[in-house]
Amino acid sequence: MKLRFNVLPLALLLLATLTASAQLMQKKETYTRADSLRGMLTPLRTAYDINYYHLDVKFDIDKKFISGSNLFKFTATQNFNKLQFDLYANLKVEKVQYKGRELPFAREAAAVFITFPKTITKGSKEEFIVYYSGNPTVAKRAPWDGGVVYTLDSLGKPYVATACQGAGASIWWPTKDHQSDEVDSMLISISVPKGLKDVSNGRLRKVTELADGYTRFDWFVANPINNYDVAANIANYNHMEDSYAGEKGTLTIDYWVLPYHQQAAEKQFGRDVKRMLKSFEYWFGPYPWYEDGYKLVETPHLGMEHQSAVAYGNRYRNGYLGRDLSGTGLGLTWDFIIVHESGHEWFGNNITSKDIADMWLHESFTNYSESLFIETYSGKQAGLEYLKGLRKIIQNDIPIIGPYNVNKEGSGDMYPKGANMLGLIRTLVNNDDKWRAILRGLNKTFYHQTVTTAQIENYMSKEAGINLSPVFDQYLRYKDIPTLDLKFENGKIYAKWTTDVKNFNVPVKLGKKGGELYFVKLNNEYAPVNFPGLTKDNLEIDTLDYYIKVNGLAK
Repeated sequence: MKLRFNVLPLALLLLATLTASAQLMQKKETYTRADSLRGMLTPLRTAYDINYYHLDVKFDIDKKFISGSNLFKFTATQNFNKLQFDLYANLKVEKVQYKGRELPFAREAAAVFITFPKTITKGSKEEFIVYYSGNPTVAKRAPWDGGVVYTLDSLGKPYVATACQGAGASIWWPTKDHQSDEVDSMLISISVPKGLKDVSNGRLRKVTELADGYTRFDWFVANPINNYDVAANIANYNHMEDSYAGEKGTLTIDYWVLPYHQQAAEKQFGRDVKRMLKSFEYWFGPYPWYEDGYKLVETPHLGMEHQSAVAYGNRYRNGYLGRDLSGTGLGLTWDFIIVHESGHEWFGNNITSKDIADMWLHESFTNYSESLFIETYSGKQAGLEYLKGLRKIIQNDIPIIGPYNVNKEGSGDMYPKGANMLGLIRTLVNNDDKWRAILRGLNKTFYHQTVTTAQIENYMSKEAGINLSPVFDQYLRYKDIPTLDLKFENGKIYAKWTTDVKNFNVPVKLGKKGGELYFVKLNNEYAPVNFPGLTKDNLEIDTLDYYIKVNGLAK
Protein backbone atom coordinates (compact mmCIF):
# COMPACT_ATOMS: atom_id res chain seq x y z
CA MET A 1 0.00 0.00 0.00
CA LYS A 2 1.26 3.43 -0.93
CA LEU A 3 -0.32 5.28 1.96
CA ARG A 4 -1.40 8.59 0.52
CA PHE A 5 -1.73 10.80 3.54
CA ASN A 6 0.37 13.60 4.93
CA VAL A 7 0.40 15.96 7.89
CA LEU A 8 -2.26 18.37 6.62
CA PRO A 9 -5.74 19.33 7.79
CA LEU A 10 -7.64 16.11 7.28
CA ALA A 11 -10.16 17.27 4.66
CA LEU A 12 -7.45 18.83 2.50
CA LEU A 13 -5.17 15.92 3.18
CA LEU A 14 -7.61 13.34 1.90
CA LEU A 15 -8.59 15.36 -1.13
CA ALA A 16 -4.99 16.02 -2.10
CA THR A 17 -3.54 12.62 -1.48
CA LEU A 18 -6.10 10.01 -2.34
CA THR A 19 -6.46 11.47 -5.82
CA ALA A 20 -2.79 12.12 -6.53
CA SER A 21 -2.32 9.11 -8.79
CA ALA A 22 -5.63 9.72 -10.52
CA GLN A 23 -4.80 13.35 -11.28
CA LEU A 24 -1.50 12.33 -12.79
CA MET A 25 -3.28 9.83 -15.00
CA GLN A 26 -5.80 12.43 -16.14
CA LYS A 27 -3.02 14.74 -17.25
CA LYS A 28 -1.24 11.97 -19.08
CA GLU A 29 -3.54 10.45 -21.67
CA THR A 30 -0.80 8.86 -23.75
CA TYR A 31 1.93 6.50 -22.64
CA THR A 32 5.53 6.18 -23.66
CA ARG A 33 7.53 3.22 -24.87
CA ALA A 34 9.20 3.23 -21.44
CA ASP A 35 5.77 2.69 -19.88
CA SER A 36 5.17 -0.28 -22.17
CA LEU A 37 8.62 -1.73 -21.56
CA ARG A 38 7.87 -1.71 -17.86
CA GLY A 39 4.21 -2.67 -17.94
CA MET A 40 3.78 -5.06 -20.86
CA LEU A 41 4.37 -8.79 -20.92
CA THR A 42 6.30 -9.25 -24.16
CA PRO A 43 7.91 -12.55 -25.30
CA LEU A 44 11.19 -11.20 -23.92
CA ARG A 45 9.63 -11.49 -20.46
CA THR A 46 7.25 -14.42 -20.78
CA ALA A 47 10.00 -16.61 -22.28
CA TYR A 48 11.38 -17.30 -18.82
CA ASP A 49 9.86 -18.12 -15.45
CA ILE A 50 11.84 -16.93 -12.42
CA ASN A 51 12.61 -19.69 -9.90
CA TYR A 52 15.19 -18.21 -7.56
CA TYR A 53 17.08 -14.99 -6.84
CA HIS A 54 20.16 -14.39 -4.74
CA LEU A 55 20.36 -10.65 -4.21
CA ASP A 56 23.72 -9.69 -2.69
CA VAL A 57 24.07 -5.93 -2.06
CA LYS A 58 26.43 -3.73 -0.06
CA PHE A 59 25.16 -0.38 1.25
CA ASP A 60 27.73 2.41 1.49
CA ILE A 61 25.51 4.65 3.54
CA ASP A 62 27.81 7.68 3.67
CA LYS A 63 27.99 7.83 -0.12
CA LYS A 64 24.39 6.64 -0.62
CA PHE A 65 25.89 4.08 -2.94
CA ILE A 66 25.11 0.42 -3.44
CA SER A 67 26.97 -2.34 -5.25
CA GLY A 68 26.46 -6.02 -5.69
CA SER A 69 24.80 -8.66 -7.79
CA ASN A 70 21.67 -10.64 -8.37
CA LEU A 71 21.59 -14.26 -9.48
CA PHE A 72 18.67 -15.16 -11.75
CA LYS A 73 17.68 -18.83 -11.90
CA PHE A 74 14.89 -19.54 -14.35
CA THR A 75 13.02 -22.11 -16.40
CA ALA A 76 12.54 -21.45 -20.11
CA THR A 77 8.87 -21.44 -21.12
CA GLN A 78 9.76 -21.44 -24.85
CA ASN A 79 12.80 -21.45 -27.08
CA PHE A 80 14.59 -18.08 -27.05
CA ASN A 81 17.99 -16.43 -27.17
CA LYS A 82 17.13 -12.98 -25.82
CA LEU A 83 15.35 -11.76 -22.69
CA GLN A 84 14.56 -8.60 -20.74
CA PHE A 85 15.19 -7.80 -17.11
CA ASP A 86 14.82 -4.40 -15.48
CA LEU A 87 17.05 -1.88 -13.69
CA TYR A 88 16.60 1.88 -13.43
CA ALA A 89 18.81 3.75 -15.86
CA ASN A 90 20.66 5.66 -13.12
CA LEU A 91 22.17 2.38 -11.91
CA LYS A 92 25.06 0.88 -13.86
CA VAL A 93 25.09 -2.67 -15.12
CA GLU A 94 28.71 -3.65 -14.59
CA LYS A 95 28.40 -6.97 -16.40
CA VAL A 96 26.10 -9.92 -17.00
CA GLN A 97 27.74 -13.30 -16.53
CA TYR A 98 26.52 -16.61 -17.98
CA LYS A 99 28.44 -19.86 -17.62
CA GLY A 100 31.67 -18.03 -16.85
CA ARG A 101 31.48 -15.59 -19.74
CA GLU A 102 30.10 -12.09 -20.13
CA LEU A 103 26.98 -11.62 -22.19
CA PRO A 104 26.33 -8.65 -24.46
CA PHE A 105 23.51 -6.42 -23.28
CA ALA A 106 21.67 -3.31 -24.41
CA ARG A 107 19.65 -0.80 -22.42
CA GLU A 108 16.54 1.22 -23.16
CA ALA A 109 14.90 3.26 -20.41
CA ALA A 110 14.80 0.91 -17.40
CA ALA A 111 14.87 -2.25 -19.53
CA VAL A 112 18.00 -4.34 -20.05
CA PHE A 113 18.20 -6.84 -22.91
CA ILE A 114 20.68 -9.71 -22.89
CA THR A 115 21.52 -12.07 -25.75
CA PHE A 116 22.65 -15.65 -25.14
CA PRO A 117 25.30 -17.32 -27.34
CA LYS A 118 22.88 -20.09 -28.30
CA THR A 119 19.18 -20.86 -28.06
CA ILE A 120 17.80 -21.58 -24.61
CA THR A 121 15.41 -24.48 -25.14
CA LYS A 122 11.95 -24.75 -23.65
CA GLY A 123 11.93 -26.51 -20.28
CA SER A 124 15.63 -26.02 -19.60
CA LYS A 125 16.83 -24.50 -16.34
CA GLU A 126 19.48 -21.81 -16.66
CA GLU A 127 20.98 -18.98 -14.66
CA PHE A 128 22.91 -15.74 -15.05
CA ILE A 129 24.30 -13.11 -12.69
CA VAL A 130 23.91 -9.35 -13.02
CA TYR A 131 26.57 -7.21 -11.37
CA TYR A 132 25.59 -3.60 -10.79
CA SER A 133 26.31 -0.44 -8.79
CA GLY A 134 25.35 3.18 -8.37
CA ASN A 135 23.44 5.71 -6.35
CA PRO A 136 19.83 4.55 -6.27
CA THR A 137 17.01 7.05 -6.25
CA VAL A 138 16.67 8.69 -2.86
CA ALA A 139 13.06 8.61 -1.74
CA LYS A 140 11.97 12.10 -0.76
CA ARG A 141 8.61 11.10 0.66
CA ALA A 142 8.49 7.35 1.09
CA PRO A 143 6.35 5.36 0.88
CA TRP A 144 4.46 7.67 -1.49
CA ASP A 145 7.47 7.77 -3.80
CA GLY A 146 10.00 5.01 -4.32
CA GLY A 147 13.67 4.51 -3.58
CA VAL A 148 15.96 4.38 -0.57
CA VAL A 149 15.37 6.42 2.58
CA TYR A 150 18.55 7.72 4.20
CA THR A 151 18.17 9.38 7.58
CA LEU A 152 19.40 9.22 11.18
CA ASP A 153 17.67 7.96 14.29
CA SER A 154 17.31 10.09 17.40
CA LEU A 155 20.76 9.00 18.58
CA GLY A 156 22.39 10.08 15.34
CA LYS A 157 22.89 6.57 13.96
CA PRO A 158 22.11 5.64 10.35
CA TYR A 159 18.50 4.69 9.67
CA VAL A 160 17.93 3.38 6.15
CA ALA A 161 15.08 1.60 4.38
CA THR A 162 13.85 0.72 0.90
CA ALA A 163 10.27 1.27 -0.25
CA CYS A 164 9.36 0.86 -3.90
CA GLN A 165 5.72 -0.06 -4.51
CA GLY A 166 4.61 1.62 -7.72
CA ALA A 167 8.11 2.77 -8.58
CA GLY A 168 9.14 -0.87 -8.80
CA ALA A 169 11.87 -3.01 -7.30
CA SER A 170 14.18 -2.21 -10.22
CA ILE A 171 14.64 1.21 -8.65
CA TRP A 172 17.29 -0.43 -6.43
CA TRP A 173 17.98 -3.98 -7.69
CA PRO A 174 18.01 -5.83 -11.03
CA THR A 175 14.97 -8.03 -11.44
CA LYS A 176 12.20 -9.11 -13.76
CA ASP A 177 10.08 -6.20 -12.62
CA HIS A 178 6.55 -7.36 -13.35
CA GLN A 179 4.03 -8.54 -10.78
CA SER A 180 2.90 -11.48 -12.91
CA ASP A 181 6.04 -13.53 -12.20
CA GLU A 182 6.92 -14.00 -8.55
CA VAL A 183 10.16 -15.73 -7.72
CA ASP A 184 9.60 -19.07 -5.96
CA SER A 185 12.21 -18.47 -3.24
CA MET A 186 14.99 -16.00 -2.59
CA LEU A 187 18.16 -15.36 -0.62
CA ILE A 188 18.66 -11.71 0.36
CA SER A 189 22.20 -10.81 1.45
CA ILE A 190 22.61 -7.24 2.66
CA SER A 191 26.00 -5.94 3.83
CA VAL A 192 26.00 -2.93 6.15
CA PRO A 193 28.59 -1.01 8.15
CA LYS A 194 29.64 -2.79 11.33
CA GLY A 195 27.43 -1.93 14.29
CA LEU A 196 24.26 -1.82 12.22
CA LYS A 197 21.78 -4.58 11.42
CA ASP A 198 19.77 -5.36 8.31
CA VAL A 199 16.30 -6.83 8.55
CA SER A 200 14.86 -8.22 5.34
CA ASN A 201 12.15 -10.71 4.40
CA GLY A 202 12.00 -14.32 5.52
CA ARG A 203 14.26 -15.87 8.13
CA LEU A 204 17.75 -14.87 9.16
CA ARG A 205 20.09 -17.67 8.14
CA LYS A 206 23.52 -16.26 8.84
CA VAL A 207 25.42 -13.19 10.02
CA THR A 208 28.98 -12.81 8.71
CA GLU A 209 31.56 -10.27 9.84
CA LEU A 210 33.42 -9.19 6.71
CA ALA A 211 37.07 -8.09 6.51
CA ASP A 212 36.20 -4.65 5.15
CA GLY A 213 34.36 -3.52 8.27
CA TYR A 214 30.96 -4.57 7.02
CA THR A 215 28.53 -7.19 8.30
CA ARG A 216 26.46 -9.33 5.94
CA PHE A 217 22.99 -10.52 6.89
CA ASP A 218 21.60 -13.45 4.91
CA TRP A 219 17.79 -13.75 4.87
CA PHE A 220 16.02 -16.61 3.13
CA VAL A 221 12.47 -16.38 1.80
CA ALA A 222 11.01 -19.86 1.40
CA ASN A 223 7.84 -18.76 -0.41
CA PRO A 224 6.97 -16.83 -3.56
CA ILE A 225 7.37 -13.08 -3.10
CA ASN A 226 6.48 -10.13 -5.31
CA ASN A 227 9.34 -7.83 -6.22
CA TYR A 228 8.20 -4.65 -4.49
CA ASP A 229 7.92 -6.51 -1.17
CA VAL A 230 11.66 -7.28 -1.08
CA ALA A 231 13.16 -4.89 1.45
CA ALA A 232 16.31 -3.80 3.21
CA ASN A 233 15.88 -2.12 6.60
CA ILE A 234 19.09 -0.92 8.22
CA ALA A 235 19.43 0.47 11.73
CA ASN A 236 20.73 -0.16 15.23
CA TYR A 237 17.83 -2.50 15.92
CA ASN A 238 16.77 -4.30 19.07
CA HIS A 239 15.12 -7.68 18.54
CA MET A 240 12.11 -9.07 20.41
CA GLU A 241 10.53 -12.49 19.93
CA ASP A 242 7.04 -13.86 20.45
CA SER A 243 4.77 -16.54 18.97
CA TYR A 244 1.15 -17.11 18.07
CA ALA A 245 -0.87 -20.34 18.19
CA GLY A 246 -2.45 -20.12 14.78
CA GLU A 247 -4.46 -22.29 12.41
CA LYS A 248 -1.33 -24.00 11.04
CA GLY A 249 0.47 -24.34 14.36
CA THR A 250 2.98 -22.05 16.01
CA LEU A 251 3.72 -18.86 14.08
CA THR A 252 6.93 -17.12 15.08
CA ILE A 253 6.68 -13.36 15.65
CA ASP A 254 9.68 -11.04 15.58
CA TYR A 255 9.86 -7.33 16.27
CA TRP A 256 12.83 -5.20 15.20
CA VAL A 257 12.69 -1.73 16.73
CA LEU A 258 14.94 1.15 17.68
CA PRO A 259 16.31 0.56 21.20
CA TYR A 260 14.66 3.58 22.79
CA HIS A 261 11.25 2.47 21.45
CA GLN A 262 11.33 -1.03 22.88
CA GLN A 263 8.93 -0.34 25.74
CA ALA A 264 6.44 1.40 23.45
CA ALA A 265 6.72 -1.44 20.95
CA GLU A 266 6.09 -4.07 23.60
CA LYS A 267 2.86 -2.30 24.55
CA GLN A 268 1.58 -1.40 21.06
CA PHE A 269 2.59 -4.56 19.23
CA GLY A 270 1.63 -6.74 22.18
CA ARG A 271 -1.90 -5.36 22.12
CA ASP A 272 -2.65 -5.39 18.37
CA VAL A 273 -0.62 -8.04 16.56
CA LYS A 274 -2.16 -11.21 18.00
CA ARG A 275 -5.71 -9.90 17.87
CA MET A 276 -5.08 -8.89 14.26
CA LEU A 277 -3.84 -12.40 13.47
CA LYS A 278 -6.83 -13.95 15.22
CA SER A 279 -9.28 -11.79 13.28
CA PHE A 280 -7.68 -12.23 9.88
CA GLU A 281 -7.13 -15.96 10.23
CA TYR A 282 -10.83 -16.23 11.06
CA TRP A 283 -11.96 -14.22 8.05
CA PHE A 284 -9.28 -15.01 5.47
CA GLY A 285 -7.73 -18.32 6.47
CA PRO A 286 -4.27 -19.20 7.79
CA TYR A 287 -1.53 -16.60 7.69
CA PRO A 288 0.11 -17.36 4.31
CA TRP A 289 3.77 -17.36 5.38
CA TYR A 290 4.25 -19.67 8.36
CA GLU A 291 7.55 -20.88 6.90
CA ASP A 292 8.90 -17.33 6.82
CA GLY A 293 7.31 -16.07 10.03
CA TYR A 294 5.72 -12.72 10.84
CA LYS A 295 7.82 -9.63 11.52
CA LEU A 296 7.19 -5.97 12.25
CA VAL A 297 10.16 -3.77 11.43
CA GLU A 298 10.36 -0.15 12.55
CA THR A 299 11.16 2.10 9.60
CA PRO A 300 11.76 5.81 8.91
CA HIS A 301 8.76 5.83 6.57
CA LEU A 302 5.12 5.29 7.53
CA GLY A 303 4.60 1.70 6.44
CA MET A 304 4.50 -0.90 3.69
CA GLU A 305 3.28 -4.48 3.29
CA HIS A 306 6.73 -6.02 2.88
CA GLN A 307 5.99 -9.73 2.99
CA SER A 308 6.91 -11.37 6.33
CA ALA A 309 8.68 -8.13 7.29
CA VAL A 310 5.93 -5.53 7.55
CA ALA A 311 7.34 -2.00 7.66
CA TYR A 312 6.03 0.01 10.62
CA GLY A 313 6.39 3.77 11.12
CA ASN A 314 3.16 4.84 12.82
CA ARG A 315 5.03 6.15 15.88
CA TYR A 316 3.27 3.77 18.29
CA ARG A 317 -0.04 5.61 18.06
CA ASN A 318 -3.56 4.43 17.46
CA GLY A 319 -5.31 5.32 14.23
CA TYR A 320 -3.44 6.64 11.23
CA LEU A 321 -0.77 8.87 12.80
CA GLY A 322 -3.28 9.57 15.54
CA ARG A 323 -6.24 10.16 13.21
CA ASP A 324 -9.38 8.19 12.49
CA LEU A 325 -9.85 8.15 8.72
CA SER A 326 -13.51 7.16 9.08
CA GLY A 327 -14.45 10.05 11.36
CA THR A 328 -16.43 7.63 13.54
CA GLY A 329 -13.96 7.27 16.39
CA LEU A 330 -13.77 3.54 15.71
CA GLY A 331 -10.37 3.90 14.05
CA LEU A 332 -8.76 5.21 17.22
CA THR A 333 -8.90 1.94 19.13
CA TRP A 334 -6.22 0.15 17.09
CA ASP A 335 -3.01 0.86 15.20
CA PHE A 336 -3.86 1.44 11.53
CA ILE A 337 -0.46 0.45 10.15
CA ILE A 338 -0.30 -2.84 12.04
CA VAL A 339 -3.77 -3.86 10.91
CA HIS A 340 -3.83 -2.52 7.36
CA GLU A 341 -0.33 -3.47 6.29
CA SER A 342 -0.66 -6.91 7.85
CA GLY A 343 -3.95 -7.38 6.00
CA HIS A 344 -1.90 -7.21 2.82
CA GLU A 345 -0.24 -10.48 3.77
CA TRP A 346 -3.45 -12.07 2.50
CA PHE A 347 -4.48 -9.58 -0.19
CA GLY A 348 -1.51 -8.21 -2.12
CA ASN A 349 1.10 -10.72 -1.00
CA ASN A 350 -0.70 -14.07 -0.95
CA ILE A 351 -3.00 -13.00 -3.80
CA THR A 352 -1.16 -10.59 -6.10
CA SER A 353 -2.49 -8.83 -9.17
CA LYS A 354 -0.69 -9.68 -12.39
CA ASP A 355 -0.98 -6.10 -13.65
CA ILE A 356 -0.70 -3.03 -11.46
CA ALA A 357 -3.90 -1.78 -13.12
CA ASP A 358 -5.70 -4.35 -10.94
CA MET A 359 -4.27 -3.07 -7.67
CA TRP A 360 -7.80 -2.85 -6.28
CA LEU A 361 -7.31 -6.55 -5.54
CA HIS A 362 -4.69 -5.46 -3.01
CA GLU A 363 -6.16 -2.26 -1.64
CA SER A 364 -9.94 -2.76 -1.70
CA PHE A 365 -9.81 -6.05 0.15
CA THR A 366 -7.25 -4.75 2.63
CA ASN A 367 -9.18 -1.55 3.29
CA TYR A 368 -12.22 -3.77 3.81
CA SER A 369 -10.22 -5.90 6.25
CA GLU A 370 -10.14 -2.93 8.63
CA SER A 371 -13.92 -3.08 9.02
CA LEU A 372 -13.76 -6.85 9.61
CA PHE A 373 -11.13 -6.30 12.30
CA ILE A 374 -13.50 -3.83 13.99
CA GLU A 375 -16.39 -6.25 13.57
CA THR A 376 -14.40 -9.03 15.26
CA TYR A 377 -14.03 -7.03 18.47
CA SER A 378 -16.84 -4.45 18.39
CA GLY A 379 -19.61 -6.13 16.42
CA LYS A 380 -20.95 -6.05 12.87
CA GLN A 381 -22.74 -2.73 13.25
CA ALA A 382 -19.51 -1.00 14.24
CA GLY A 383 -17.69 -2.50 11.26
CA LEU A 384 -20.40 -1.22 8.91
CA GLU A 385 -20.33 2.26 10.45
CA TYR A 386 -16.57 2.43 10.00
CA LEU A 387 -16.93 1.40 6.36
CA LYS A 388 -19.61 4.02 5.76
CA GLY A 389 -17.47 6.64 7.45
CA LEU A 390 -14.73 6.08 4.88
CA ARG A 391 -17.05 7.23 2.09
CA LYS A 392 -16.37 10.88 2.80
CA ILE A 393 -12.90 10.53 1.28
CA ILE A 394 -14.14 8.98 -1.97
CA GLN A 395 -13.67 11.23 -5.02
CA ASN A 396 -15.38 9.27 -7.81
CA ASP A 397 -12.87 10.84 -10.19
CA ILE A 398 -11.80 8.06 -12.56
CA PRO A 399 -12.28 4.27 -12.67
CA ILE A 400 -10.66 2.13 -10.01
CA ILE A 401 -9.16 -0.23 -12.60
CA GLY A 402 -6.31 1.48 -14.43
CA PRO A 403 -5.00 1.10 -18.00
CA TYR A 404 -3.35 -2.25 -18.64
CA ASN A 405 0.20 -2.94 -19.86
CA VAL A 406 1.66 0.47 -18.96
CA ASN A 407 2.31 0.02 -15.22
CA LYS A 408 -0.39 2.46 -14.10
CA GLU A 409 -2.86 2.22 -11.27
CA GLY A 410 -6.43 3.46 -11.34
CA SER A 411 -8.12 5.83 -8.91
CA GLY A 412 -7.09 6.10 -5.27
CA ASP A 413 -10.75 5.30 -4.64
CA MET A 414 -9.64 1.68 -4.81
CA TYR A 415 -9.22 1.94 -1.03
CA PRO A 416 -12.54 3.20 0.45
CA LYS A 417 -14.80 2.84 -2.60
CA GLY A 418 -13.54 -0.67 -3.32
CA ALA A 419 -14.03 -1.60 0.33
CA ASN A 420 -17.60 -0.31 0.25
CA MET A 421 -18.22 -2.30 -2.92
CA LEU A 422 -17.18 -5.44 -1.07
CA GLY A 423 -19.52 -4.49 1.77
CA LEU A 424 -22.35 -4.25 -0.77
CA ILE A 425 -21.47 -7.67 -2.19
CA ARG A 426 -21.62 -9.12 1.32
CA THR A 427 -25.13 -7.68 1.64
CA LEU A 428 -26.18 -9.27 -1.65
CA VAL A 429 -24.75 -12.63 -0.58
CA ASN A 430 -26.99 -12.25 2.49
CA ASN A 431 -25.30 -15.05 4.38
CA ASP A 432 -22.34 -14.22 6.59
CA ASP A 433 -21.14 -17.82 6.79
CA LYS A 434 -21.07 -18.00 3.00
CA TRP A 435 -19.34 -14.60 2.82
CA ARG A 436 -16.62 -15.76 5.19
CA ALA A 437 -16.25 -18.95 3.12
CA ILE A 438 -15.78 -16.84 -0.02
CA LEU A 439 -13.04 -14.75 1.59
CA ARG A 440 -11.27 -17.82 2.93
CA GLY A 441 -11.82 -19.61 -0.36
CA LEU A 442 -10.13 -16.81 -2.27
CA ASN A 443 -6.98 -17.22 -0.20
CA LYS A 444 -7.05 -20.99 -0.54
CA THR A 445 -7.93 -21.18 -4.23
CA PHE A 446 -5.42 -18.52 -5.28
CA TYR A 447 -2.82 -19.35 -2.62
CA HIS A 448 0.56 -17.83 -3.51
CA GLN A 449 -0.66 -16.89 -6.99
CA THR A 450 -0.78 -13.88 -9.27
CA VAL A 451 -4.25 -13.24 -10.64
CA THR A 452 -6.43 -11.06 -12.84
CA THR A 453 -9.57 -9.17 -11.91
CA ALA A 454 -11.58 -11.58 -14.07
CA GLN A 455 -10.42 -14.58 -12.01
CA ILE A 456 -11.53 -12.97 -8.76
CA GLU A 457 -14.82 -11.73 -10.19
CA ASN A 458 -15.67 -15.15 -11.62
CA TYR A 459 -14.76 -16.97 -8.44
CA MET A 460 -16.85 -14.68 -6.24
CA SER A 461 -19.87 -14.84 -8.55
CA LYS A 462 -19.70 -18.62 -8.72
CA GLU A 463 -19.34 -19.12 -4.97
CA ALA A 464 -22.00 -16.53 -4.17
CA GLY A 465 -24.39 -18.04 -6.68
CA ILE A 466 -25.05 -14.52 -7.97
CA ASN A 467 -23.99 -12.77 -11.16
CA LEU A 468 -21.93 -9.99 -9.58
CA SER A 469 -20.71 -8.60 -12.92
CA PRO A 470 -23.00 -5.53 -12.84
CA VAL A 471 -21.64 -4.56 -9.42
CA PHE A 472 -17.99 -5.07 -10.37
CA ASP A 473 -18.46 -3.25 -13.67
CA GLN A 474 -20.14 -0.17 -12.20
CA TYR A 475 -17.87 0.26 -9.20
CA LEU A 476 -14.55 -0.71 -10.81
CA ARG A 477 -14.84 0.29 -14.46
CA TYR A 478 -16.81 3.53 -14.22
CA LYS A 479 -16.22 6.52 -12.00
CA ASP A 480 -19.81 7.08 -10.87
CA ILE A 481 -21.75 5.05 -8.35
CA PRO A 482 -25.30 3.74 -8.97
CA THR A 483 -28.14 6.20 -8.52
CA LEU A 484 -31.46 5.00 -7.17
CA ASP A 485 -34.13 7.18 -8.81
CA LEU A 486 -37.51 7.40 -7.10
CA LYS A 487 -40.75 8.93 -8.26
CA PHE A 488 -44.15 9.17 -6.63
CA GLU A 489 -47.32 9.19 -8.69
CA ASN A 490 -50.93 8.80 -7.57
CA GLY A 491 -49.86 7.48 -4.20
CA LYS A 492 -47.57 4.87 -5.72
CA ILE A 493 -43.79 4.58 -5.53
CA TYR A 494 -41.65 3.77 -8.55
CA ALA A 495 -37.92 3.11 -8.57
CA LYS A 496 -35.10 2.37 -11.01
CA TRP A 497 -31.33 2.35 -11.22
CA THR A 498 -29.42 4.92 -13.25
CA THR A 499 -26.04 3.41 -14.09
CA ASP A 500 -23.40 3.25 -16.79
CA VAL A 501 -23.87 -0.51 -16.82
CA LYS A 502 -26.81 -1.79 -18.85
CA ASN A 503 -29.27 -4.13 -17.15
CA PHE A 504 -28.09 -3.24 -13.65
CA ASN A 505 -30.48 -5.73 -12.03
CA VAL A 506 -29.19 -5.45 -8.49
CA PRO A 507 -31.72 -5.66 -5.63
CA VAL A 508 -31.87 -2.83 -3.13
CA LYS A 509 -33.01 -3.08 0.48
CA LEU A 510 -35.84 -0.81 1.51
CA GLY A 511 -38.94 -0.72 3.68
CA LYS A 512 -40.76 1.33 6.28
CA LYS A 513 -38.74 3.44 8.68
CA GLY A 514 -38.15 1.60 11.90
CA GLY A 515 -39.22 -1.68 10.40
CA GLU A 516 -37.59 -4.54 8.56
CA LEU A 517 -35.96 -3.84 5.21
CA TYR A 518 -36.51 -6.15 2.25
CA PHE A 519 -34.69 -6.83 -1.00
CA VAL A 520 -36.44 -5.35 -4.02
CA LYS A 521 -35.05 -6.29 -7.41
CA LEU A 522 -34.78 -3.33 -9.75
CA ASN A 523 -33.42 -2.59 -13.21
CA ASN A 524 -32.81 0.49 -15.33
CA GLU A 525 -36.52 0.98 -15.99
CA TYR A 526 -39.02 2.34 -13.48
CA ALA A 527 -40.94 -0.38 -11.68
CA PRO A 528 -43.54 -0.12 -8.90
CA VAL A 529 -42.46 -0.76 -5.34
CA ASN A 530 -45.42 -2.52 -3.81
CA PHE A 531 -45.45 -2.52 -0.02
CA PRO A 532 -48.69 -2.08 1.94
CA GLY A 533 -48.68 1.28 3.66
CA LEU A 534 -45.37 2.40 2.15
CA THR A 535 -45.28 6.15 1.46
CA LYS A 536 -42.76 8.80 0.58
CA ASP A 537 -42.77 9.90 4.20
CA ASN A 538 -42.03 6.48 5.73
CA LEU A 539 -39.82 5.04 3.00
CA GLU A 540 -36.34 4.04 4.19
CA ILE A 541 -33.47 3.08 1.88
CA ASP A 542 -30.56 1.00 3.21
CA THR A 543 -27.66 3.41 2.81
CA LEU A 544 -25.56 1.71 5.46
CA ASP A 545 -24.93 -1.39 3.38
CA TYR A 546 -25.27 0.36 0.00
CA TYR A 547 -22.92 3.05 -1.23
CA ILE A 548 -25.32 4.71 -3.72
CA LYS A 549 -26.95 8.02 -4.55
CA VAL A 550 -30.68 8.42 -3.98
CA ASN A 551 -32.74 10.89 -6.05
CA GLY A 552 -36.33 11.87 -5.45
CA LEU A 553 -36.64 11.23 -1.74
CA ALA A 554 -35.95 14.77 -0.56
CA LYS A 555 -39.00 16.59 0.74
